[in-house]
Amino acid sequence: MTNKVTKAIFPVAGLGTRFLPATKSIPKEIMTLVDRPLIQYAIDEAREAGITEFIFVTARGKSALEDYFDRAPELEAALRLAKKQAQLDELRRTDMDSGAIAYIRQRDPKGLGHAVWCARRLVGDEPFAVILPDDVIAGQTGCLRQMVDAYAETGGNMVAAMKVPPAQISSYGVLAVKSDMGALLPASGMVEKPRAEDAPSDFAAIGRYILRPEVMHTLDSAQAGSGGEIQLTDAIAAQIRDHDNVFGYRFKGQRFDCGSKAGFLQATVAFGLAREDLRDEFGAYLSSLNAASHAAE
Repeated sequence: MTNKVTKAIFPVAGLGTRFLPATKSIPKEIMTLVDRPLIQYAIDEAREAGITEFIFVTARGKSALEDYFDRAPELEAALRLAKKQAQLDELRRTDMDSGAIAYIRQRDPKGLGHAVWCARRLVGDEPFAVILPDDVIAGQTGCLRQMVDAYAETGGNMVAAMKVPPAQISSYGVLAVKSDMGALLPASGMVEKPRAEDAPSDFAAIGRYILRPEVMHTLDSAQAGSGGEIQLTDAIAAQIRDHDNVFGYRFKGQRFDCGSKAGFLQATVAFGLAREDLRDEFGAYLSSLNAASHAAE
């Protein structure tokens, strides 16, 4: 069994109900921050980390995701004819090599643990990454790249972690940590969506994981946990109990929760201001809104 992480699972079977009515006809994962869909940010981060096999756990109504990663020969021809090379280059970044991407159906919405388990045969006996596209992380080095580099030293299982306020803790899987070693947080336990007063720490699991295949074996016989769903958190907690080989990883970067409307809007502003071609005009507009608000007060 290799320690090199080359496979990543992208659980994208959710209905995206918080973004209705838009998600009635389009998958939430192809909603755009500026001009790139959420899933493209996830794919680019995975590529930077050395991922070469991309496994999508999908559901009915997600065919637009598959189309997004397919070639668009008519559009490419039109861009070539118009000599729009920059747009053509950007379009080609969305192409996936034949055989690099696989799609698995999650027939019933039974939770994140079940979605990951659906990909067990494609993962085989290798460590694998899990990336939740709702969590967009901006940083000089991608979050998964940071984790892969750390994992090469630690092995075991690794969970991206960040501190969250007590009022938000019940929305996350939460790590109990043995010690704070800076970036690395050796874990002594993990619990799904605890009440703030019951939480073992304020370190929450964010949507990046590097997991060993033993997690899949645990999920084989997993029972429904919090919310009546099969929780990935419970399978990771079993690895802590049985093997004591789970680390939280405090990544460098800013995380945006694009599964919420407020987080999506915050990410849109941040990524818009980060763009050289948009910064001046967009920044001036935001400043004018701020000035108008102060004037009204």
